[in-house]
Amino acid sequence: MTANDPDAAIRDETARLEAQLIALRRELHKRPELAFEEHETAAVVAAELARLGIPARTGVGRTGVVGLIEGGRPGPTLLIRADMDALPIHERTGLPFASEREGLMHACGHDIHTVTLLGAAAVLRSIAPALAGRIKLIFQPAEEILEGAPAMIADGAMDDPGVDMCLGFHNWPWGKVGQIQYVRGACQAASDAFDIVFHGRSGHAAHPQAAIDPIAGAALFIGQLQTLVSREINPLSPAVVTVGQISGGTVRNIIPDQLTLKGTVRTMDTAARDAVEAGMRRLLAGVEAGLRLRSELDYARKVPPLVNDDRVLDRVLTAARAVVGEAAVTSGTPSMGSEDFACFTERAPGAHLRIGSGAPGRADVLHNSDYQPDEGCIAVGVRTLSRAALELLQ
Repeated sequence: MTANDPDAAIRDETARLEAQLIALRRELHKRPELAFEEHETAAVVAAELARLGIPARTGVGRTGVVGLIEGGRPGPTLLIRADMDALPIHERTGLPFASEREGLMHACGHDIHTVTLLGAAAVLRSIAPALAGRIKLIFQPAEEILEGAPAMIADGAMDDPGVDMCLGFHNWPWGKVGQIQYVRGACQAASDAFDIVFHGRSGHAAHPQAAIDPIAGAALFIGQLQTLVSREINPLSPAVVTVGQISGGTVRNIIPDQLTLKGTVRTMDTAARDAVEAGMRRLLAGVEAGLRLRSELDYARKVPPLVNDDRVLDRVLTAARAVVGEAAVTSGTPSMGSEDFACFTERAPGAHLRIGSGAPGRADVLHNSDYQPDEGCIAVGVRTLSRAALELLQ
């Protein structure tokens, strides 16, 4: 440790590691893996933790990795999480380290998250004697399908030892490197998924009276669906109901037997979440009665809202300001996007940060085939996570 100064040690160790973390990120970027297929990525993580002398458990939640750093004194357990999975997107960046796997890309920056937490692990391992407590390093699969955190939790990721606080982060292309954004309270939405099958009776399109039309029923239902948001949810409580997929029918002159639609519901609070589901079931019953259809609804509550705890967040922001300065830490607005880190914060208070990654002169964003984040965000993330852990485990 630099002259017994943890802050200086964090700064100096991060500077020493930055080039190799960028090189490792580029290797991971070449070999993206989808949800629950992160076998190579997990192997790289496990090898790096072993090299650092950090004990780790693999295969947690199928392909997750959990490392543990013990501090120099007794204290609470802090969980820090990074996600590892990529997306089914064909990369169009033209970078020399572009994806070598057709149709797969790290278009959300989870390769950056993985090496950022590895960098923080190295830094925190070096200053462990200054920490009161321990750090659980969570390298999580399957965030993109919102199933990795529940899988890891079910596999004991928050147990033995139990977790007292959680810290998460995401690269943020809407901010420049050196900028950090936060949101108080609910910062990202709950996510629910619904699949509906409308069953009718097939017939000739020229003789609709002899058929029962599931397409007409689905159209009526979709039109009514938005009244749940506009007329049943408090206008001050955000809610989004989107149908993203419709499939049914074979040719233009046949009324089909059935039609399927799939969609998502995003809400910020329990009352709105309950109201949308109940209203959807009621609307379906009305369509069934009015159009003689039968429907099947599969409604799944995926993840809760991600809620930042003020007590944890305030201490994390103190650390962030120590790294990037007061003016560079700003309050943002909630997002209706969802994040399964919420499954961790549902069980222990936590905070989630947005770490600026926007490259100069670029406007591409997350989930874009040309997404090129500024790799300078890695060092900022390493320093911020490490300084936050020091603040929380004093």
